[in-house]
Amino acid sequence: MKKYLLIILVFCFFFASYAQRKTTQNLPKYDKKPYHFGFLIAYNQFNFMIKPETDLSPFDSLMVVESSHMSGFNLGVITDLRLNNNFNLRFIPSLSFGDRVLHYTIKFQDSVFYDVNKKIESTFIDFPLYVKFKSSRMNNVRLYVIGGFQYSIDLASQAKKKQQDVDEIYVKLHRHDYSFHAGVGADFYLTYFKFSTELKMGYGFRDLIVREGNMYSNSIERLNSKILQLSFLFE
Repeated sequence: MKKYLLIILVFCFFFASYAQRKTTQNLPKYDKKPYHFGFLIAYNQFNFMIKPETDLSPFDSLMVVESSHMSGFNLGVITDLRLNNNFNLRFIPSLSFGDRVLHYTIKFQDSVFYDVNKKIESTFIDFPLYVKFKSSRMNNVRLYVIGGFQYSIDLASQAKKKQQDVDEIYVKLHRHDYSFHAGVGADFYLTYFKFSTELKMGYGFRDLIVREGNMYSNSIERLNSKILQLSFLFE
């Protein structure tokens, strides 16, 4: 997280320097349009917020349950509706690809520990609806904050898949998720289009774990999605 805070600070410094220069205003009538369209390319990091069961003793010698993120990417289509000079309503259906890993630390023969890793692959169709609040335009730049809710369908979910390999136990997640997103960004008005960079976080509401009576699913009291996304938007 410190890495991304540093990126934001450098970006703000660059923005302050760029906005103070007097330049010819590009796309002067752009923000008067009632609606416009575009596309999005994004880098993401999927992760989990895990709440293990308070007492892990019923689950053999399981000691720790934790997760780690992996990198992925998003592709989306932007639909933007102007509400007034400072507010816009945005609908950005997207296709998201990303993986996550659950780590289980198990104690063996009193003194030996070993790890079991469960990789979870996901392909989401996302339907986010955001409200965007923009600052006043400074030459060819605007800062903004954005927030809203998202409904997601995991096309790679194995929630209803039957266990076929008795030697390999899968950790299954529910197919549908609901999350809140919030972030910051900047619009740059170029000669022929508007380019934006945006950093936001997303937190899921739904407990995703499918409990099937095994150590890997029943040892988790609650499992929620978490995502960090750095987006590049062309409108």
